[in-house]
Amino acid sequence: MAIPVETRATRQAGLITPPLETSERPLFADLAREHLDRLYGFCVRLTNHPSDAEDLVQETLIRAMRSYGGLREASRAKGWLFAIATNAWRDLSRARGREIRSVPLDGLDADGDEFSLFQTIAIEDPFPYSDELHLDFLRLFRDEDVSAVFGSITPAFRLPLILTVIHGFSCKEAAGILEVPLGTLLSRLHRGRKKLERGLWDYAVANGLVTITDEDRP
Repeated sequence: MAIPVETRATRQAGLITPPLETSERPLFADLAREHLDRLYGFCVRLTNHPSDAEDLVQETLIRAMRSYGGLREASRAKGWLFAIATNAWRDLSRARGREIRSVPLDGLDADGDEFSLFQTIAIEDPFPYSDELHLDFLRLFRDEDVSAVFGSITPAFRLPLILTVIHGFSCKEAAGILEVPLGTLLSRLHRGRKKLERGLWDYAVANGLVTITDEDRP
C-alpha cells in the first residue's frame, strides 16, 4: 500500500510545495540513486541490523516509486524518502511482531534529564593530563560502540537525534518527517541528547573505557 505523500505535518514542515512540471522532474531512478547511501545509513540506524536495513530500503523505494507522482519539489526528496522509510519501518516492525518501544514523555526519570556528560567528565577527570578532556573521552568510542548506545535509546528519542545531528535536517524538517508537532520534536530532541549523554557515560564505565570508584558513580 502506497504511503500518502502529503500530510498535515509535511505541509507544516515545508515538505509539500506546488507541483513540479513534468520537464523539471528527474527520473525516479536518478533521484533514488542520489540519496541511496544516506537512505541506507538511516535505515541501518532504524533497524540496528544491515540485513533488516536492506529490506527496509527496498520497501521504501517501492513505496516511493508508487508515490513519486505526488512529490512536489525535487529538492525535498531526501526528507520525503526519510519520511517514507520511517513509516515503512513502523509497518514492517508491526508485521514482524516487533513492538516499537515507547514511553510517555512525562514519564522519564528526572535524574536522567539532569545528567550532564561534560560536567561528569570534568568531575571524574579520567584524563588528568589532557588539554582536550571531552574530545579524549569521545575518542574512546568506536563506531560500533556509538551504534550500541544509540540502539539502546527509545526510538521516540533516538530518531530526532538521527535526523538532526547525523543527517542534518532542521528541527522543523525532522518534525515533518516524524509527523509530530515542532514542540514535541524539540522536547524529544532535548531528552534524547540527555539519554545519549548518559548512555555514553554508562557504556564507557561498563566496558572499562574509563575507571571510577563506586562511591563516585553518578
